[in-house]
Formats: sequence, C-alpha cells, structure tokens
Amino acid sequence: MKEKTPIPTNGELPPWTSPFAALKNIHLPSTSDAQGDANSSTQIDSKPAAPKTSRGRIEVIRQTAHRGGKTVTVAMGFADIEQAELKTLAKEIQKSCGAGGTVKKGRIEIQGDQREAVAHILANAGFRPVYAGG
Repeated sequence: MKEKTPIPTNGELPPWTSPFAALKNIHLPSTSDAQGDANSSTQIDSKPAAPKTSRGRIEVIRQTAHRGGKTVTVAMGFADIEQAELKTLAKEIQKSCGAGGTVKKGRIEIQGDQREAVAHILANAGFRPVYAGG
C-alpha cells in the first residue's frame, strides 16, 4: 500500500505539481489583442449577405384587419415565381417560425407577427424583403 504523506499547512508549496502548471508556459496573446483580432476576423452580421442577383422586392406586411383580431404576417410581390416554389418557401417559413400558414393568391400568409423571421428566410432565398404597412 502507498505511504501517505501529510500536506504541509505552514504555507509551503506541496511536493506535487498542479495539473494546470503546464499552462503557464503557453504564450497566449493579451486580451486586448485577442478582442481586436476577433472583432476584425469573425464579425457577425445581423443581416445575411445579399446575393449578387436579387430575385425581386418582396413586401412583408403585418395585418390584423378582417382576421378576428389575430395578427398575420403576409409576404407579397412574388413576380414570376411558380406556385410549387411558393409552397416550398411557405413550408420552410412555417417550419422556422413554428407557426401555421398558407399560400393564397400568390401571397404567403404566416400566423402571428413573424416579420423578422420571414424577412430573414426570404433574404436567404435571394429575395429583397422590405417591411411595408403596419
């Protein structure tokens, strides 16, 4: 059996080494340099990078009229977009927002006030979303 050695309580360093002692030898940049590098190299944009060719301007509107007081987000202005692609895009928006929705008369209607999420998905799909109306 291993012999136990007492731990000194008089302030002397213990005979073993800390598992973190090796980290003292690693030379890391100072915190001010690290923050400067992090801000310049990995800058996060709140808006996604717009593709070079825009697929058109889409108005994103919040409506409550004639809906029993419920709020609905409507994306309209899809020009030359097939109905199948609109349905696929609507499904993607519904899944992302966790809300119901439909495609009516070439417009995508999503339940609730989801303007930011709808605009983000439309921008990623190559459209140029614009907040319009109330």
